[in-house]
Amino acid sequence: MYQDAAGLFACVRAQPGAFRSRQCSWWDFPDLLSWPQVTIPVRVIRSLETHSVRRQLDGKDDLKTSDWMWVTTLPSHLVSTERAVGFGHQRWDIENHGFNELVNGWHADHIYRHDPNAIECFLLIAFLAFNIFHAFFALNLKPQIRKGRTQVFWSRFMAGEIYAGINPTISP
Repeated sequence: MYQDAAGLFACVRAQPGAFRSRQCSWWDFPDLLSWPQVTIPVRVIRSLETHSVRRQLDGKDDLKTSDWMWVTTLPSHLVSTERAVGFGHQRWDIENHGFNELVNGWHADHIYRHDPNAIECFLLIAFLAFNIFHAFFALNLKPQIRKGRTQVFWSRFMAGEIYAGINPTISP
């Protein structure tokens, strides 16, 4: 599939597009059947994106190019190329921000017991805590209160409130 799509990219002119602040070249090929393990037509979308990155060391701007490719069953008459590119990036945002935060901030990278049910329960509780915290942060805290305070601040504040209610002199 990848080789077939790459061959098409070389033969067909890209359509100009834009995503976020990036200038893009888009290729969109619907109804491809060259993936033998998949029995329905698929759509291959490529987005070649150029954007500027300011280097911290010298403050100069560097032009960077990223090459994205997605395979989907979303029909082109229902989902435009621009929207499909947005969906693809949103999927990676979940991976990069959501799961990254779960591993680094919520310690979801180590399961303390190797029983499948224990692993599933731990991950479900971690996802639940993650979603409740972000819902509280986004929907319950007024912008004036949030201003200047990070999510780490609020998580530590909540943990402090929980620990403040524990009396260490009382034995269980």
